[in-house]
Order: sequence, then structure tokens, then C-alpha cells
Amino acid sequence: MTGAVTGIFITAEAGTPVRSVVEANAVAGHGLDGDRYWDGVGFYSATPTTPGARELTLIEEERLDEVARDGFPLGPGEHRRNVTTRGVALDRLLGRQFRIGGVLCEGVRDCPPCNHLDAVTGRALLAPLIHRGGLRARIVTGGVIRVGDGITLVDVSGD
Repeated sequence: MTGAVTGIFITAEAGTPVRSVVEANAVAGHGLDGDRYWDGVGFYSATPTTPGARELTLIEEERLDEVARDGFPLGPGEHRRNVTTRGVALDRLLGRQFRIGGVLCEGVRDCPPCNHLDAVTGRALLAPLIHRGGLRARIVTGGVIRVGDGITLVDVSGD
């Protein structure tokens, strides 16, 4: 299974528009440098969750294409996930380690849409994105993530 990064999005404050970047520094235990969850100021920063679940969020471009065909096209970054991917089924990465370029990550939770997304975008996106919201991952070993980086599953079985 090999995919690729097609977009990277960050924002420094909760509720503000995300901006597209071509690369971002990913740091284990923190997230993406310059993103709201790195600084603990994201809308859900104070909400308890699985350890590492707010470090990195990913969404499949293929799922966004489905949502658009269903009548809900989203602009770049309007989904508010950090990384947009193509060619990888993110649900298969849940509970597994994978690499984005040289950055080692682990899928820790699904990333369902929330009412906050509706409030920030002013659009009713909760229903169209249900079961299509992406994946939350923790950063195991940091580095730089770039648009175009490959996404590959890590075989930890030793086989």
C-alpha cells in the first residue's frame, strides 16, 4: 500500500482559516510546527482523548471527491485536517505504523467530523463527512512532511 501527500494545512488559532503549506515540521509529542494543536490552542485541545490523537490528522482526497459528487464540494483545507492524501486507505492504518516521507506515524483513532466544523465553515458538513472524516495519528519519529511525500505501511512483524 503506497499513497502520497497531496496537501498540508495548518492554522495557528482555533476557528481561523487553515493555510496551505508545501512542507511542515512534524515533532513527536507535539504535532506540526505552527498548527493550533502544537500550541494547545485548538478547539479540542482541552478535551481528553487518546494520547497523540491531536498530533496529526489526515483525510483521503478520494473521500473528498465522493463528498463533492454528493453535492458538498470542499475548498482546499476546508475539511480542516492537516494532511490530504491520495492512494491510501486511511482506515487500514488504524493501529498500525506508517511513514509519511521520513516521518514515522501511528494511526490511533478515526477522525469523525464534528459540529465545530459546521460552525467554522458555516456549512452543514457533519452528515456528508460521516465515515469519511479521516484518521488521527501520533508522530512517533519526527521530521519534515512535504507535499508529494510517499505514505507507506511499516512492517513491524519482522517477517
